[in-house]
Amino acid sequence: MNIYKADTKKETSRAAAEAASAKLREAITTNGHARFIVATGASQFDFLSALTADTKIDWAKTTMFHLDEYIGISDTHPASFCKYLQERLVDIVQPGRVHFLNGEADDLQAECNRLNQIISQHLIDVAFVGIGENGHLAFNDPPADFETEDPYIVVELDEACRLQQVGEGWFNGLDDVPTHAISMSIRQIMKAKTIICTVPDERKAEAVRNCLQGEITPIHPASILQRHPDCTAYLDAGSASLVAQSL
Repeated sequence: MNIYKADTKKETSRAAAEAASAKLREAITTNGHARFIVATGASQFDFLSALTADTKIDWAKTTMFHLDEYIGISDTHPASFCKYLQERLVDIVQPGRVHFLNGEADDLQAECNRLNQIISQHLIDVAFVGIGENGHLAFNDPPADFETEDPYIVVELDEACRLQQVGEGWFNGLDDVPTHAISMSIRQIMKAKTIICTVPDERKAEAVRNCLQGEITPIHPASILQRHPDCTAYLDAGSASLVAQSL
């Protein structure tokens, strides 16, 4: 794992977006198409803003895969990740293909199976992810499942994760936050050729320290990124505040 540090959220997000653009363009040049996974959340605002402003990417030659989605809220709900990605990426750059998750599906396992079949046919060139305040990767809360091979799984959200969603302003209170979600699994994320992990803000400092410097353990789900051969974590001064200077 590589570590990139900048003073501000905008600086580190811009650097992450530049790296993301380079990977997408490299895949398009080499293979004629790029496939990517994209995260959501407040920590990704500046990253996505910089990435979608990049005019060098031929977005028509890309395919987007959705990282995770709440179960039981509509795609018009303010916290819907489908809505988030539609407004902050899809409507702006119009990727050639988009694979959204349906958190309102009548049969959630069938919805997982549908996406599992699609994503299993493709090599993912680059995954854009973050790290939660509890160390989660996608919606894989601690203790995360490091073993399942299923690309998408139904997961239960722990209280720390749900409180983060309230703290970021997506919901009015804890009772409003869904208790379950569909999430891309740890092993599927790790199959991406490149992982760009954008983690700004001081509120993420403890999780960053635990996941980047600590033991690789399901208790700190994003610690698994230490094992990826091409993963870079992009930190700002706040999120890097507890990380050893040697990293």
